[in-house]
Amino acid sequence: MNGLFSALTVRGLTLPNRIVVSPMCQYVAVDGLANSWHVAHLTQLAVSGAGMLTIESTAVEPAGRITPGDLGLWSDDTEAALGKVIQAIRDNSRIPVALQLAHAGRKASSYEPWHGGQLIPVSEGGWETVAPSAVAQKEGEAAPQALSKASIARIRDAFVAATLRAARLEVDALELHGGHGYLIHQFLSPISNRRNDEYGGSLENRMRFLLEVFDAVRDAWPDERPLGVKLSASDWIEGGLDVTATVAIARALKAHGADWVVSSSGGISPQQKIAPAPGYQVPFAAQVKQQTGLISTAVGLITDPQQADRIIRSGDADLVAVARAMLNDPRWPWRAAAELGARIDVPPQYWRALPQGHADIFENLVFGAR
Repeated sequence: MNGLFSALTVRGLTLPNRIVVSPMCQYVAVDGLANSWHVAHLTQLAVSGAGMLTIESTAVEPAGRITPGDLGLWSDDTEAALGKVIQAIRDNSRIPVALQLAHAGRKASSYEPWHGGQLIPVSEGGWETVAPSAVAQKEGEAAPQALSKASIARIRDAFVAATLRAARLEVDALELHGGHGYLIHQFLSPISNRRNDEYGGSLENRMRFLLEVFDAVRDAWPDERPLGVKLSASDWIEGGLDVTATVAIARALKAHGADWVVSSSGGISPQQKIAPAPGYQVPFAAQVKQQTGLISTAVGLITDPQQADRIIRSGDADLVAVARAMLNDPRWPWRAAAELGARIDVPPQYWRALPQGHADIFENLVFGAR
């Protein structure tokens, strides 16, 4: 089987290895505008040697932000600001760049995690949230406004408008955020979706919004560029989504032209009961891959290079997405290459920073001293 440092081609995009830098929200944008923090944060990850870099969850409209500090892509100004970040990445790295598009639904209007992460009341600068049904995320919070069919169509169109902006920015791939309790997940889960129209009830109805958004985005997105979806494979709560339903959703996405599914989990309710452990979500990715044939991405406490390599070699997943381990060590792929005896593409400015005893891991290393 192919290992962690084997290439993978998806449509017109070839990834040099199977390591994906996960989208990781930074919560420091102002009015959706990317800034110097995003340049510093993303350019250091762009020279990590990973196979693909995913820009953090980016809201398709202001009301879709998780926090006031979320990135956005809904206007000429937000497009121009993000374009400067992408240009900085391109100036310094050949890494493929993906962008995750999202709408937070009832989990919008929240404080940043370091300020508690709770819902911001409208009276304190928050905004009214929306969801499939007027069901609050947690007891004691204000209920969101149930979306009308006209509003559902408007949000679908906002995803399309953001897609067209991403295409102009020459992003290499897109991912729709359909997990972690955000709007698409809220439609998918019976915990949050209590509708009695064609968007609620059966799983077929509950996945209708996702498929409508996916189809509209796929139509607007260049055919040679991949489009994937992140899902929460389990709600970790009785009566919620489970991996069987997730496999059915993934099959439907495959039929509609999806290129990959990222199998995360949780986020729909604070009542969830999760016991995190290294690789605890890998079985979800394995079931999606085995039962659908889709390119499958494993994520969640994957921190050890040998562990990541085993996931790929065993066939449990095609890609591994690394998040917190990359924040802790932005050169994590260098260490992985050294441990696994692989070669990796790194800017020559860093060639003198080789892991001790592993001078052979950098591609085309030619460096003389004077």
